Amino acid sequence: MGERVSVRVGLFVLAALLLALAVACGGSTPDESPLASPSPSSSLTTPPVATAEATHRVYIPSIQAEDRGAEATSVVPSPTPDPTPSGPTPLPPPVPKPGYGLQFNLMAGDLGQTLRRAQGLGVGWVKQQVAWHTIEHGPGDMDWAALDQAVDGAHQAGFKLLLSVTHAPDWTRAAERDSGPPVDYAQFRRFMEQLAARYRAKVAAYELWNEPNLAREWSGDALDPARFVALVAEGAQGVRAGDPNALVISGAPAVTGINDGQVAIDDRVFLQGMYEAGVDQWIDGIGAHPYGFANPPHESWRDESHRAPSHNEHPSFFFRDTLEDYHAIAAQHGDAERPIWATEFGWPSFDGLGDDLPNHMPYAAHVSEQEQAAYILAAFRYGEEREWVGPMFLWNLNMSTTWGSDHPHAPYSLFRPNGAYRPAYIELRLAEPLSP
Repeated sequence: MGERVSVRVGLFVLAALLLALAVACGGSTPDESPLASPSPSSSLTTPPVATAEATHRVYIPSIQAEDRGAEATSVVPSPTPDPTPSGPTPLPPPVPKPGYGLQFNLMAGDLGQTLRRAQGLGVGWVKQQVAWHTIEHGPGDMDWAALDQAVDGAHQAGFKLLLSVTHAPDWTRAAERDSGPPVDYAQFRRFMEQLAARYRAKVAAYELWNEPNLAREWSGDALDPARFVALVAEGAQGVRAGDPNALVISGAPAVTGINDGQVAIDDRVFLQGMYEAGVDQWIDGIGAHPYGFANPPHESWRDESHRAPSHNEHPSFFFRDTLEDYHAIAAQHGDAERPIWATEFGWPSFDGLGDDLPNHMPYAAHVSEQEQAAYILAAFRYGEEREWVGPMFLWNLNMSTTWGSDHPHAPYSLFRPNGAYRPAYIELRLAEPLSP
């Protein structure tokens, strides 16, 4: 996949293919064809200006309101890995990848099964998004039960945990039933201190907010990178007070291709504004969501030709461009060593999901399951080869089995709705990192 595959992987390919055929009932098997290596890093791009009237309506994955309130299982799982569904041929054991990460919803479905499936990939990090409003229902009225189970489960299973905190309670906001920050940003500091103190030594890092350059995630307040940095400053001080050893990551902007100031601010423009407002004094890493849409991870929007027939005319649609542009912006501000954390990334594919498919991401029709697997592994390798890339979190493990094939996040899943592995699961399980 553009990188040299370990001999160990070759030894396991036959077993993996046999199991894939068995559990998929005749579905696709992993593609072993190589993917071209990423070309050298580009300089910072100047993206074309896009508006809300742009041709492409871009859907960016995030945990929606209906996911956030899901009830957790009442049993904290055993940390003993048991990732293989019943079948005639067991998979070889997972290759440990302590620097790789994965995102899913620990507070929906079978918690034990979800954690075992994650263990089956050998990753070292997991990410859970936390909706503040589901925990604090009124001043001091806290309901920690579901999150306690999620955090304890991940900790017992041996994962490093990143919590991404967003969505202030209605009682802290100017208007109800909107996803946005509190009127008084000091409320965020108070909550983050309580959160970090409660999970001291169990949560390794906190991502402060989610996609703050989108009106849908920042409603009730003006889209403004300086205002976002003011929120980050409060949240960071809360984390430091609650757990001085926890890392603080700035909430990742969304890659939208829109820069109208109403629906969204372009993510590069937003990150520039964050630096101008002094974000670097508060954080340990910069959050990024370098989704590739249907573009391979080595491609750039500057390339003369593209594999994907759409969503290829703006740098926001390219994994490589997003990471390299963010690094260049950091370097412009004397912050080149600041790690860029890819707190969400992935490629969607409709293959194997049936007929009830979401209609908001036509680009998913241009990514096969085998290409999805190849792109994911090449992306992880890209990050490993660059010291300025921090932990990377693949979106997502199993939304197709938890919510069904028609759920907006199903095409990104590593499982088919019937519980069969997709090729990306098997290939990621067997992949070896550059360093242990």
